[in-house]
Amino acid sequence: METMKKIIVALMLCVITTAQAQTTTTQTDLQTAFKYSYACEAAGNYTDAIGYLTKVYDEKSYEINLRLGWLNYATKNCPTSISYYQKAIDLRPYGIEARLGYVKPASALEKWDDVLAQYEAILKIDPQNSTVNYYTGMIYYNRKDYLKAAGYFEKVVNLYPFDYNSSLMLGWCDVFLGKMSDAKILFQKVLLYSPSDASALDGLKRVGQ
Repeated sequence: METMKKIIVALMLCVITTAQAQTTTTQTDLQTAFKYSYACEAAGNYTDAIGYLTKVYDEKSYEINLRLGWLNYATKNCPTSISYYQKAIDLRPYGIEARLGYVKPASALEKWDDVLAQYEAILKIDPQNSTVNYYTGMIYYNRKDYLKAAGYFEKVVNLYPFDYNSSLMLGWCDVFLGKMSDAKILFQKVLLYSPSDASALDGLKRVGQ
């Protein structure tokens, strides 16, 4: 009887060990999963592109969460995309790429406060990020907070003095802030970049050229 118990215990340990070995994901497994995921995405098969990664999913993997965030966004599954991007952000809070990824599905859902929160978090990490400064300015511009918007556009113009988009938007902020002389200079600069630009020409009319 005692011998039988020992045999049963040994068999149970063997089964547990085998199961653990089968569920352990190796580096080769990960590389293979990513390889086939990329191939499926290239073929437009997003279901399988996601499936290969869910088979090796590890909630502590920044890379898997980041990619699943993108793939779910690509399939317009925005809430799920956001959840994966958030996991990636939690794993690497000082990273920027996952926050920029999060912005895509959040924008699609028009969650502008969430988008703004991510932009502001990025600017704490990278204050000179011209893309994020510009789009943060756009959010405030669309909210008609022209003074705040102008600060973000101005930062980009200081970094890239001949930047078309930020020069144009800063010009319009100056119009609404009553800074007509500054607006005129900016609209004239825009016309050097885009000589027939309708928005800049309209802006010049507004400042009374």
